[in-house]
Amino acid sequence: MRFFIKKHENKVFTLILRQSFLDQYLISFLMILDRTIAPPSRKVEHVNIPKAEKVLLDNQIPLYSIKAGEQAVMRLELIFDAGSRFDTLSGESLFVSKMLTEGTKNHKAAEISEYFDQFGAFIEINQSFERLALTVHGMTKHLPKLLPMLQEVISESIFPEEELLVQKNIASQTLKVNLEKTAFVASQAFREQIFGANHPYGKSINQSAIENITQAAVIDFYEKQIKNKRFTIFLSGNFGENEIKALNESFGQMLVFDHEKQLEAFTISSEIGENLLVERPENLQSSIRLGRKLFNRSHPDFFKFIVANTIFGGYFGSRLMKNIREDKGFTYGISSSLIPQKESGYLVMGTDVKKEFTQQTLDEIFKEIKILQTEAVPENELETAKNYMIGSFVGSLNTPFEVADRQKIVILENLPSDFYQNYIQKVSAVSAADVMEIANKYFNPTELCEVVVGGK
Repeated sequence: MRFFIKKHENKVFTLILRQSFLDQYLISFLMILDRTIAPPSRKVEHVNIPKAEKVLLDNQIPLYSIKAGEQAVMRLELIFDAGSRFDTLSGESLFVSKMLTEGTKNHKAAEISEYFDQFGAFIEINQSFERLALTVHGMTKHLPKLLPMLQEVISESIFPEEELLVQKNIASQTLKVNLEKTAFVASQAFREQIFGANHPYGKSINQSAIENITQAAVIDFYEKQIKNKRFTIFLSGNFGENEIKALNESFGQMLVFDHEKQLEAFTISSEIGENLLVERPENLQSSIRLGRKLFNRSHPDFFKFIVANTIFGGYFGSRLMKNIREDKGFTYGISSSLIPQKESGYLVMGTDVKKEFTQQTLDEIFKEIKILQTEAVPENELETAKNYMIGSFVGSLNTPFEVADRQKIVILENLPSDFYQNYIQKVSAVSAADVMEIANKYFNPTELCEVVVGGK
């Protein structure tokens, strides 16, 4: 083949292929890629994560700021101790999160939405077991203008009765749909089995709780946990001293009080949850959940465990995926995860399979556990898993907001300040012997709770 370069009048160079077979002349800059040879790589040994700078506003509200990025955008988070564990009945935290922006003494819901829209900003509210968070994304230059409305939302929300009825109807319909899904029911039942139906980590909102929630209960929760109560601020993105000053001039001048009653750390029972089979004759599939109560990120075995779990079922190349998805074809996906909470955590293995494969799938999971407990992990498999974990970790630090998410975990869970700074070193140090030790310590089948929704 003969190649030559033709220069077009528009200055664009184009390679033209001419018919002349087995020509030995090649263009010097034309490179042939040999796909049998892996490209050069370099192992990541350290990553520098920007630290969160802490200042106290005039009223002692803590502000943590993570300055990074080149674009003039920011994310502001206001975090309250107002998660579902603070519910007196059930559902107050959820409905407060749904309705905080549905009206204040001075503005209707549409006006609040339009206010943020005019500055190209948006607000979202999320709640979990522990906390309720208001998050605003927007351009840094507009931050001072957004603060008065934010302050009004957390200080003067009114929770209109008619909007509560709408939200109750939405929640009720959503729950009805979800209860038809075996995966949803299995996840709910699993947490209830291992923690208990009344434990903050085990309880779930049901139709009765939705029907019984009242405007008075929602307002009472808001006044006890949010209105004029202390909270924590996280600011991330590209900002300067003017933005810090604006936050102090707004939130720093609020009259805030400590919560009337600090909840004591709840007890995590050491009892193993009972196995549960929920028959669903109308469903063709079974949802399997298998696991146990464990620990959070502060536990000394945390890093060893997440490496062992990654090998077992924590990524697409894991043993569970290779066996149950690729070799057996029982499922599209299966996973094993450690879910760390502030005061505890739990291990859960989960998958959906045809009913006739339910017991075989469980048998294969137990077989893989036995292998992990008795046979040393090959070095190449261990290195592949650790490289995946390190690569995923580094890839999760691309934006200032992702960095802030890591630092937020450190601060809110009272972890060592260098927890993520040392992540790569901790993961890299895990050995095959460590993996076997962890498997024998935490993966014993007799200590696992089994929940199946569908049938066997």
